[in-house]
Amino acid sequence: MLAASYQPRKVSKASSPMPFRFSIAVAFLLACSLFPTALAAENTDQPISADFVLQDGTIVDGTGGEPYQGSVAVRDDKIIAVGKFTPGEVKRTIDCRGLVICPGFIDLHNHSDSTILTPETRDSRCYLTQGCTTLVTGNCGGGPIEVGKYYDELAAQGIGVNVAHLLPQGSLRGEVIGQTRRAPNDTELQKMQSLADTAMQEGAWGMSTGLQYVPGSYADTAELVAIASRIAKQGGFYASHMRDESDELLEAVEETIEIGRQANLPVHVSHFKSSKRRNWGKVRAAAHVIEEARKNGVRVTADQYPYTASSTSIMAMLLSDKEREGGNQATAERLKNPTEAARLRPYVAEALAARDRVMIASSKQQPDWVGMLIREVAAAEKREPIDIAMEILLDASAQGVNFSMDEGDVRYVMMLPWVATASDGSVKIDDGSRPHPRSFGTFPRKIGRYAIQDKVLPLAAAIRSASGLPADILGMTDRGYVRTDQVADLVVFDPVELQDNATYQEPFQPSQGVRWVLVNGKLAIDNGELLETLAGKPLRRDSGGE
Repeated sequence: MLAASYQPRKVSKASSPMPFRFSIAVAFLLACSLFPTALAAENTDQPISADFVLQDGTIVDGTGGEPYQGSVAVRDDKIIAVGKFTPGEVKRTIDCRGLVICPGFIDLHNHSDSTILTPETRDSRCYLTQGCTTLVTGNCGGGPIEVGKYYDELAAQGIGVNVAHLLPQGSLRGEVIGQTRRAPNDTELQKMQSLADTAMQEGAWGMSTGLQYVPGSYADTAELVAIASRIAKQGGFYASHMRDESDELLEAVEETIEIGRQANLPVHVSHFKSSKRRNWGKVRAAAHVIEEARKNGVRVTADQYPYTASSTSIMAMLLSDKEREGGNQATAERLKNPTEAARLRPYVAEALAARDRVMIASSKQQPDWVGMLIREVAAAEKREPIDIAMEILLDASAQGVNFSMDEGDVRYVMMLPWVATASDGSVKIDDGSRPHPRSFGTFPRKIGRYAIQDKVLPLAAAIRSASGLPADILGMTDRGYVRTDQVADLVVFDPVELQDNATYQEPFQPSQGVRWVLVNGKLAIDNGELLETLAGKPLRRDSGGE
């Protein structure tokens, strides 16, 4: 078992403080019971011998189709029967009456590249308690570029969930060119293309960019197309943290689409949103641009985390990539020069005003400010917010949470059928910082709050956005659905209890309501209790596993 300090929260139905949610869930399950068993994906009268039978639950299979009543049989690491069947010799039967059975969730945008390799967080407990069974790393252009070596390290040390990796273009550029703002010469471009070929051959699923971050932001469209074209030849896709998610959102979306056209590969918009109050509503125009491109044959998708706050380095929030040449540490050193600080001060002030509320999530130099808004620190110290901002910028590693999005926009985006759910977080344990709560709550928040409680979208659509859709975007054919011959990555949750508990001030609170999780056919959560299974695998593209 895990250390005694970690106790999953258990809430009984009798004491649940959510009568409205209870009535919704009961009504939903009653409606599901009315669906004929013909809706089951597969039925058989032949006795089924299995390691596990998840019996008599409401199956939401990842397709977005109607839920139905049935059971799921698992033997070794595969689903061997779905729907109505006759059990034969079964090692363990799990009663799923009143519960939902669905595919394990695939977090399409995750940043656990390094933390999943550390002993304290390799079990990925904050994602297992959400129902996640696969994380996609290498996002926003950052992470390991030696893909085969990375997968080997994951396999050697053991991990709690599966990991699929993208080639990070920013790290690739940094390896070949460094942190300098210039175009590559022919030799350097060929080197990046060759490394991209190798990464794909070693099992990468595609390439990501972080065009807000140095040095990836220094690549122009032609350079990105030249590398993405090599990704396309081996069946990968292109995922982008675009150049801008606020004032120039539409232009950034158009560039992403153009890369898809020229490189002839699917493109994907990471954490789709419109930031800063003056841009609220613009995401709807951006969605229209994407839908027009989709009608014209460009394969475009996106993902979203269901929160109105974003999170990144404070340096990236308040300074443009042009001013961050050399990286955050070099920029912090330049800011120690009074002349340079004076030059940048008005730009920082403008960025701070546009972003409105910025919370300090972590700071090695100013730990007492963690969890406070910059404006709150300023008020407490009787100083101006710009003075606090300039001081926190001297800490190159400082992270922030920015409350800059509109709830109406968030709800609109999650209803789009081509938008997957993704956390943009990473595996974590409480370290005294105040990170964004998405690492602990994204998937139960989307499904429990927005689908079950608020009915913003149907439960089947919410689950598809976390399972079948991200599998399709990746090109992953053996996971993401509840059907025979799929790998047994499965989740059983209580629709009455499913909810996120993590908040901005208490971001490490685990979600509740997930009762059972199977990873590659092995139990990782057993009736709400985390096990030390470490059943995850590195997932190499085209190999379906290790």
